[in-house]
Amino acid sequence: MMTVDLRSDTVTKPTPGMLEAMWSAKVGDDVFGEDESVNELEAKAAAMFGMEAAIFCPSGTMTNQIAIKCFTQPLDELIADQTAHVYRYEGGGIAFNSAVSTRLLNGYRGILTAEMIEPEINAVGNIHYPNTSLVVLENTVNKGGGSCYTLDQIEPIAALCKRRNLKLHLDGARIFNALAHTGDKAVDYGKYFDGISVCLSKGLGTPVGSVLLASKNTITYARRIRKVLGGGMRQAGFLAAAGSYALDHHVERLKIDHIHAQILADELAKCTWVTNVMPTETNIVLFDTEGPADAVVAKLLSKGIKAGCTDTKRIRFVTHLDIHPEQIEYTVQVLKNL
Repeated sequence: MMTVDLRSDTVTKPTPGMLEAMWSAKVGDDVFGEDESVNELEAKAAAMFGMEAAIFCPSGTMTNQIAIKCFTQPLDELIADQTAHVYRYEGGGIAFNSAVSTRLLNGYRGILTAEMIEPEINAVGNIHYPNTSLVVLENTVNKGGGSCYTLDQIEPIAALCKRRNLKLHLDGARIFNALAHTGDKAVDYGKYFDGISVCLSKGLGTPVGSVLLASKNTITYARRIRKVLGGGMRQAGFLAAAGSYALDHHVERLKIDHIHAQILADELAKCTWVTNVMPTETNIVLFDTEGPADAVVAKLLSKGIKAGCTDTKRIRFVTHLDIHPEQIEYTVQVLKNL
């Protein structure tokens, strides 16, 4: 029986080329700034997005939490969509790490607009309200089924933040999936955001790591915060080399994952036991089931297909570089006969 792991794009294994890059990495003590492979990755990622500098961290949660700490003060408030990863899936870190409250909005599939955000910005100087200091966007939106912002949608939000003296951070966990879908250029992002978090261990397939991109001054402070959070790695170049390899070799192929996701979405739409399939733009397929989702997941597992529930009647499939055409064909046949 074939095994198909659609739980997440974090389950991938390093490719042979990536392993070779890791084994041959030039390393040093990164806390001292002496790891050549880390320095190369940081410079490469910053340049790709038109940002001044970058810092390599163990996880996207850490890069997001460092950014929030950099861009806020205790008693501030940030604005995000109610589905935001920084709010739902980072262990309450906004409150714990930064002593900041969160204003949650209801965007369409997690996508916010300037018109939604502006009325929620608190008046400056009113001691009854927290000081609004930061807006956080997510691209792609995990709980939106991989929905994407375009730069045309981001521009008015960035203009609003500049006008109201707010910082703008992007949780770009799957930003390259968004770029593959929209056709926008990564280098254009730097003029809109104060911080960008890019995950290397999701669609790009590295074993560990994310980078935070920002100004040189912000990254200098971010290094202090990373140290305090316990994220100061030493010979991290073995991991950073995987990131550089992924940026060079695994970005263009993301379109294959999107094609695979659309094939699954199209088949699910034909299934009588499926009540709804969310629009599928990138590599995430969210669908609702007539009966309990956990029962469907158990049936899929009995056929070798691993998936996850995101609600009592909602299931998520995520395609990635370890999913091949024959596995998609097998999954389609299982869905037809489930």
